[in-house]
Amino acid sequence: MIFAVAGGKGGVGKSTVSLNLAADLDAAVIDADLGMADLPESHGPDLHDVLAGRADPIEAVCEGDAVDIVPCGRTLAGARASDPAELVDAVEAVASAYETVVIDCPAGMAADAGLPLFAADRCVLVALPDAFAVADVVRTRELARELDAGVARVALNRTGPSPPTDRVERVLGAPVTAIPDAAVVERAQRSGVPVSNVAPDSSAARRFEELAATVTAGIEAP
Repeated sequence: MIFAVAGGKGGVGKSTVSLNLAADLDAAVIDADLGMADLPESHGPDLHDVLAGRADPIEAVCEGDAVDIVPCGRTLAGARASDPAELVDAVEAVASAYETVVIDCPAGMAADAGLPLFAADRCVLVALPDAFAVADVVRTRELARELDAGVARVALNRTGPSPPTDRVERVLGAPVTAIPDAAVVERAQRSGVPVSNVAPDSSAARRFEELAATVTAGIEAP
């Protein structure tokens, strides 16, 4: 099963959601934001190398205690050498080896934003709890529908004590999981690990667990 984590713009927390969702799904996560990578780096081959034909997709998986990651390079030269058309095959190769994959998508409607959604079986939309951010993600939802990546859930990120979940559900037409704006999320992000590694009993960790449980609801085990 392949899940894409997408949003209407940058800075909404897609990478944070991707990492935590992958941890709770026991999945490999792929940083597919070729120009603005944000997941932890490694010293081995990365997605730029894979898409340039310099490495096999499985070679690029950095296996960790918490999450297995296919990182993406940070250099402009690496991005230019990459062939985005190879992304779908790379994702499918990782999915064959690891069964479940989470793709951290590029922001918005960038030229390569549709490829992860094309590869995905389902997607999770990430938005911030303000009207402009929610309206911005509507276009990404439409693109996901066009590419048959069904919207499994909306992760409403950095919410306060009274998140507008009902309004967001009406606008985006999908159920919502509210992720609180919490210091433990920032601390885990700085360390490059899931929240469950830092504060397993926190409300944020429980919300990410809920997100993982709901996106897989109705999926039969192989």
